[in-house]
Amino acid sequence: MSTLDAALSTAGGVVLIAITLRDVFDALFHPEGRATLSRGVMRSVWRLFRRAANLRPGLFQLAGPAALVTVVAIWAALLVLGWALFLWPHLPGGFMETAGGRLGGGFFEAIHLSLVTLTTLGFGDVVPNASWLRVVEPLEALLGFGLLSASISWLLLLYPVLLRRRALAYELTLLAESATDVPELVEQLGPDSLERLCAELTSRLVAVERDLVAFPVAYYFAERDPRFSLADTVPLLLELAENAGRREMPGSLRLRAQMLSRALDDFAGTVADRFHGHRSDSTPELLEAFAEDNLRPATTDPP
Repeated sequence: MSTLDAALSTAGGVVLIAITLRDVFDALFHPEGRATLSRGVMRSVWRLFRRAANLRPGLFQLAGPAALVTVVAIWAALLVLGWALFLWPHLPGGFMETAGGRLGGGFFEAIHLSLVTLTTLGFGDVVPNASWLRVVEPLEALLGFGLLSASISWLLLLYPVLLRRRALAYELTLLAESATDVPELVEQLGPDSLERLCAELTSRLVAVERDLVAFPVAYYFAERDPRFSLADTVPLLLELAENAGRREMPGSLRLRAQMLSRALDDFAGTVADRFHGHRSDSTPELLEAFAEDNLRPATTDPP
């Protein structure tokens, strides 16, 4: 390999490793970061499953798990490729064969070496010969172990996020079933109970909105049962805020209703900016786009 080829291979490997680590950091540890790669992969998987749902609707619920697995797999593949490009110019001279080992200088040898190192399986039939490689190579194993640990933690933290969203959706479903319409529900509750309800629902909605910012992959876990689908039930909050904020209501209740309405605006805007991409200044329109993106009936009527 010429000096120029070696330099290009090394530079390409460093760039791939840096891009991947930046994306992992943004996705797992920096909620406000772009995480362009992982978000693009999640969205692409989501669109693929939305198309597949036209033929087999049951497949749509697999979009979230598939997106999660695909993102982690791509991170691992890019790290393997990046380290292989980094190590390739140093094969075979930078490594020493052990008993029975055979080491060539091809790119697939570099892929094999990078893969067994990243997966912390050990160097196998070769070990680093150059002193600086003895220092650098363990870093790849450390990154591989870190990626595995972070991915497992990501998965474990995801399910409480989904449970909070499902619990809010189900509570809204029960509210909708307790009265024929929202004005009747408002009359049944009375000002004091309605004020406490608005305060509680505002807090729950804010928590769900922050969950989507911290764990974007949670958006792509679609619900089969409409009772647990926030895309189905969130329009009830819009009607509740409108009815509780009428002029004849007590001032403290109107304030709680305004807070709920503002939380709905923030939720609809966050979902639009980060996920379905619909542009509008109207919260009802954004909520309809949210429902449509989740293959739910696009309506602002309560369930």
